[in-house]
Amino acid sequence: MNGQIDRKNVDEKLAIEGGHPVRSHPLPEESPGIHYIGSKEIEYVTRVIKARSPFRFYGPDVQHMCDQLEAKFREIYGVKFSLGVSSGTQAIYISLAALGVGPGDEVLVPGYLWPSCLNGIVRLGAIPRLVDIDETFTMSVEDLQNKITSHSKAVIFIHMSGVPGNIDSLAETAIKHNLHVLEDCAQCNGSTFHGKPVGTFGNIGIFSFQINKSITAGEGGMIICDDKHLYNRCFGIHDLGYARNNTGILMDTSCEERYHLWGCGARMSELTGALALAQIEKLEQINSAMRRAKLKIREKVGKIPGISLRKVPDLSGDTGAFLITVYKDSQTCRRFTEALKAEGMIGKGYAKPCITMDEWGLHWYFNNKSLINKKSLHENGWPWSLSANKFAVKYNYGRGTLPHCDDLASRSGLFKIPSCLTDQDIEDIILAFRKVANHIL
Repeated sequence: MNGQIDRKNVDEKLAIEGGHPVRSHPLPEESPGIHYIGSKEIEYVTRVIKARSPFRFYGPDVQHMCDQLEAKFREIYGVKFSLGVSSGTQAIYISLAALGVGPGDEVLVPGYLWPSCLNGIVRLGAIPRLVDIDETFTMSVEDLQNKITSHSKAVIFIHMSGVPGNIDSLAETAIKHNLHVLEDCAQCNGSTFHGKPVGTFGNIGIFSFQINKSITAGEGGMIICDDKHLYNRCFGIHDLGYARNNTGILMDTSCEERYHLWGCGARMSELTGALALAQIEKLEQINSAMRRAKLKIREKVGKIPGISLRKVPDLSGDTGAFLITVYKDSQTCRRFTEALKAEGMIGKGYAKPCITMDEWGLHWYFNNKSLINKKSLHENGWPWSLSANKFAVKYNYGRGTLPHCDDLASRSGLFKIPSCLTDQDIEDIILAFRKVANHIL
């Protein structure tokens, strides 16, 4: 039952207790870019197929979709270099490899993250070092300062859940301690921090085009930087270890020997490039739609006694993709979230727009069993078993390692903001929060 936001509706019996729900049909899927896939995507992909040239470097009639996508990123982010790759996961691995991360090094990562960040570190033989988060749900600069050691080589700063963290302060700290900074902007494409694009504060920035990101090509990723040497290393690593000439053919001894590397075959295809190019032309439109909806919801929900909101350092730079609410304890959070779902705050199929953050699985360090158990792809326990990594023998990764992170995970709720919400959808969401709060808080 869709209703106007008035006292009568707020006072009605909760749906979870047998009352009428605020909403009788699911919310739209939360994957932002999918709602904007249309004729432009079909046109660009069709061009590639008709040209019979899905490989970006050569073919009968290459359409240069990847080249155009990279150029668009350079324009939007104001950087000198950009490189399309096969996924955000590979973008992290390639970037860390280009920065020279390896055995004997540790890379500092926040406890609220995604396995891809850990994956890239471990695959290079380095050690993840966990850092707590703050009220922004991104890395705490204060805890970072406490965790830096002589083995610290780089920091992965993740702009989690669509909101930039305090990246300016972190970048200053990194410079002071001679640390590389990799900005993971997979969930924050098109965002800014006080007017400066995310991904441009550190040495290198990465993005993802997986289905849940602001723009999507199903898979795919992008690397940006201003350092030519770093870009050249990224290029070789993302391909087969060497540069290419003007006709797209791999060069062996023709390129500088310092760029003779080991590649991982993470090239972007022209089909991916075509989809992502069509989508990036709509990036601001997509983010604006989510931001508009979230700000309306946030303004009302933020006034409800008993609910605290995630700290957003710069509201104008928020992509608008996620609303995070914080409650007094885990029991209240669970009761509130289940009651919201009963009021119709549910999605279609795979979509789960309303969950407790404790259900957010592998986004929390303590749910990554491979990390906790220091598992390897090899029985010898590499890289933790390497003599160069003996410094990390006492590092623990289980729940309890990051107290503030654990606390926020246990008593916070996540509400995903679809990119196509109508005014009625927004009113329903606000009413559901107010109605549940009126009975539970």
